[in-house]
Formats: sequence, structure tokens, C-alpha cells
Amino acid sequence: MRDPVVASTGQTYDRPSIIQWIGEGHSTCPNSGQALADNRLVPNRALRSLISQWCGLYCFQYDSPESNEGMAECVAAACSSKAAIEANKATARILVRMLVESSDSSKAVAAKEIRLLAKAGKQNRAFIAELGAIPLLCRLLLSSDQIAQENAVTALLNLSIYEPNKTRIMEQEGCLWLIVSVLQNGWTTEARENAAATLFSLSVVHDYKKMIMNEPGALEKLACMLKKGSPRGRKDAVMALFNLSTHAESSARMLESSAVVALIESLRNDTVSEEAAGALALLMKQPSVVHLVGSSETVISSLVGLMRRGTPKGKENAVSALYEICRRGGSTLVRRVAKIPGLNTVIQNIMLTGTKRAKKKASLIVKMCQRSQMPSAMSLGTSLRVVDHSLVGNSSLRRAASFGSGELSNPVSISVHVP
Repeated sequence: MRDPVVASTGQTYDRPSIIQWIGEGHSTCPNSGQALADNRLVPNRALRSLISQWCGLYCFQYDSPESNEGMAECVAAACSSKAAIEANKATARILVRMLVESSDSSKAVAAKEIRLLAKAGKQNRAFIAELGAIPLLCRLLLSSDQIAQENAVTALLNLSIYEPNKTRIMEQEGCLWLIVSVLQNGWTTEARENAAATLFSLSVVHDYKKMIMNEPGALEKLACMLKKGSPRGRKDAVMALFNLSTHAESSARMLESSAVVALIESLRNDTVSEEAAGALALLMKQPSVVHLVGSSETVISSLVGLMRRGTPKGKENAVSALYEICRRGGSTLVRRVAKIPGLNTVIQNIMLTGTKRAKKKASLIVKMCQRSQMPSAMSLGTSLRVVDHSLVGNSSLRRAASFGSGELSNPVSISVHVP
């Protein structure tokens, strides 16, 4: 074949041959004998890619009818038709068989095509795993061929998006260890980053969080990537650490592995600061984490800065972290928080425009600062008034938020006056 296409029955033929068959007046599938629902022919780009790579490997000239787009485009071109699904299944069988029987160079080719086929479509991810690809891809993680390793770990990442495959990966003996090994010593930056992304994907499942945290080197290398990785690598690392931080037993391991320090340092990086603040808020159930985070005015200032400029979710994460510092850090840390320049204005803005959760945490911060018995803290001895003119048009509609001195049973009161 040079130009493989899929008929409506799901069978693949060389284009000139099936066109000739149909042109001769036949209305059935040559191989299966089924009636053709229509004469539409879908390019089998997955098989075309394999043909092209095989010809290149054995020095045969091959002029592809179109540019070699690989399997990632196959799904987009063929949609979710029965013909496309059957074609992809047939191709997946070939690829998995190549992982078993072929030479090392052919296994690298197969891993690349499985990576692309698994990139889109739940059905693709399901039947690739059902065919037994996961243990075969795990073996390639030890490959001395950097391209084979990179494609294998990325294929596992793409397969892990399908929830049942997370279980298959985690239950495959030695697979987690191999993924962490690539995170530590992968041949390429992309391989290491995709290993981190795979851990992020797997850590979505609560039952696997502790397994990942207890895998030697996993947290340490995620922390290292968060400190020194590319923007993409840092994002994958911080998301994995955030997921792991939701586990009740995460604080101690995060401290031991220097992940907490990496998260603190990341508060200064706009790419990952919001997730880092969220993770720290979760980890501050441990007193030692609270004092490590709250011991530096720079860290507290970074949180206040995020409360000022972040997205609504980022502001919520930052105010939650600040709340945990005040709640668990004692009066010394409460006073340190209260002294931060500009906190007064930021708190007022959160109370007016923040999410429901952020507003609640902000009001509790105000109460704790008042209880710290610092009359000058945040100027809480003086009634504060903020006017929002964003709703003022031809009317004199006005919203005001007032903080009174003393205990705040109702920390924010909104008064609306319509003439």
C-alpha cells in the first residue's frame, strides 16, 4: 500500500484499488462482503505513517500522498466513525505486536505512534491499554535510546488520562519506580518533564498519592524541577505537588524532601505562584511548616502581593495561606502579618471582590489581627470605608464596606442607597 484509506466497513485498502473496485459498480466490501454504507474513503494516516517510516528504515523510496501527519491527525480527520475506530484498533494491534517482536529501532517507532494515537480519544486510550501496551512501554523506559524512552514515557502520560489506565499503570509492577527513574535521570528534558506530568496525572487519584510520595526520589525530583525546570516543567511539578499536598500525611514528607522550600521559593514566580500558595495552605497543618513559611516577611509579602494581583483562584489560595499562618502561628506571626505594608487595602479589596471562600478567610484574618492587641495593626482602631464607583452611572448607587473597631461579628456590611 502507498495510500491507505478506510472504507465505511472499517476495512483498510490502497486507495487506487478500492476506487477501481467501486468504479466497476461494486457496492460491497471486497474483504468482508458487507454492503458499503457509502463511498466515502477516510485516509488512514496512522498506517500511512508506519509505511513511510518502514520505507525510510529499509531505504525504500516512498512519496507520501500527503505530508506525514502521524496518528495525532488521524482522529481529527476520521472523527469517531466506526470505520476510523476499527482502523485505529487494527493499527494499535500492529504497533503492540511491534513492541513485542521487533528490533529496538522498530520499537522506538512503535512507541512514537502509540504516543500519537493515545494523544486524542478515550477509545484509543482504552483499547491500546487493553491490548497490553502498558507493560511493554514500561520496559522502554530503561532504553538507552533517548527517543524510545521519551516516546514511551509520553505514551504512558497520554494513556493515563483515561481513568482506568491510571490503575493499570500503578498496578504494573515496577512502573512507578521506572517513571520516577525517568524523572531523575531521563535522557532528554522532554522525557523528564513528561515523567513529572505523568505523576501529576496519577496523583489525581487519592489512593495513589501516598504511594507516589513514598516512592524514593519522587518528591525530591519534583521539588528540583519546580526550582530549576522550564516553565512547562515547573507547572507540571507544582501541580503534582499540589495534588499530593491534599493527602493528610503529606506535610512531613514534603518537609523532608525540600518540597516545602521549593514551594516557598515559587511564590516569587508568576507561572506557578498560585498553585504553590494553594499547596502551602494545605501543608500548614504541620506547625513546622507554618513557622518555616511565616518566619520570613518576604514570604508573607509575596502572599499579599498575590492577593493583590492574582486571579480569583490565586487570591483565594494566597489568603488561605495567610489565614493558616495567622491561625496556627501564634500571636508573633499574627503581628508580623499585620505589619505588612498595604495589607489593609488588599484585605478590603478581597472582602469586596473576592470569592466567597476568600472573603470568609479575609474576615477571619481581620479578627485575628484585632485579637493580637495591636491597636495600630491595620489601623483597625479607625473605621475604614471603601466606596466602589463601578456601579455608579446616572444614579448615585453606592456600595460601602465598613470595618468597625473591636470584635467583628459581621465583618462586612454593605449599604445601598438609591435616591
